[in-house]
Amino acid sequence: MVICFGIAGFWFLVFGVSFLRDRRLFKNGIFLVLALMFAGLGLIFAVESVNATAGRVLAVAVLAAIPLSIAVLAVFLVINGVTMLRRERRRLSNLLSLLVGLGIIGFVVFSLLVEKIGWEPLAAVRSVLLGVLTYISFLFLCFLVYAFVYSRVRSSRKVDFVVVLGSGLIGSRVPPLLASRLDRAQQVYERALRRGRSPLLVTSGGQGPNEDLPESHAMAAYLVERGVADQQIIREDKSTTTWENLTFSRDLMAGLRPEYRCLIVTNNFHAFRAALTARKAKVNGQVVGSPTAAYYWPTATIREFVAILVSHPYVNGGVCLLIALSAILPHF
Repeated sequence: MVICFGIAGFWFLVFGVSFLRDRRLFKNGIFLVLALMFAGLGLIFAVESVNATAGRVLAVAVLAAIPLSIAVLAVFLVINGVTMLRRERRRLSNLLSLLVGLGIIGFVVFSLLVEKIGWEPLAAVRSVLLGVLTYISFLFLCFLVYAFVYSRVRSSRKVDFVVVLGSGLIGSRVPPLLASRLDRAQQVYERALRRGRSPLLVTSGGQGPNEDLPESHAMAAYLVERGVADQQIIREDKSTTTWENLTFSRDLMAGLRPEYRCLIVTNNFHAFRAALTARKAKVNGQVVGSPTAAYYWPTATIREFVAILVSHPYVNGGVCLLIALSAILPHF
């Protein structure tokens, strides 16, 4: 018990130091989840030291909750995937929740077949898949927990700019997803005005192939229609990716105020990855998220996690390779 709480305290300390230095780091999530895991283990031992039966019941409940949670998650993702098919365009990025849900079910069925067949090569494949999926699931848990924490921490610093990231137009119309970002940015802007500050709004987005005008211009028009003074808006109209949104906006802000501070607005599912990208792009600012339709959130969150995962191919690929080798060797 004492050892578990001691290890938990160590990871909480590491998390706190890292968070205070820069909260736009994925490893903060790893430190936090490790701390929570050891604290939970310490709690089970603490309960057992007081009442052995209660401790064992708690341990069994936790172990039973894991497969039950996986089953519920798989069913939920499949249902959500079907909802996405009905409401959104049929493209791969919108099918992620359905594919992950079916993948979980498929792996369970495969594992049962391996047990029944009893063929060693298949058992080796299952071991590799189980190891890699456990690693990815741990990272996904870290992502979810820390993305939640990051989104709840508010910056009290004075900001010079509020940057709104574009997300695509329908012709010349601002769709609901982008409108949510703009409404959130206006809230932040007006709150700053009430505090006696006067930040500038930066609408960031170029013109896509199916758009009638640059996103930033439509975004600015949306804000002006809702009472924002046009002279308070800067239009960054060349970017086509999140990286370009941030780097082009950074250059505009630095040109006007070299020692600038900014707040970046995007949807809540995109906020943490945008923060990681902002750090990489050396943008001096944090990110806040705007609400997203509930049915859209699971697929969008999985997409964000996949994007973070593939952005570190050597580290994650190397770890998965080591897991695969360690899983295969005992079978031969």
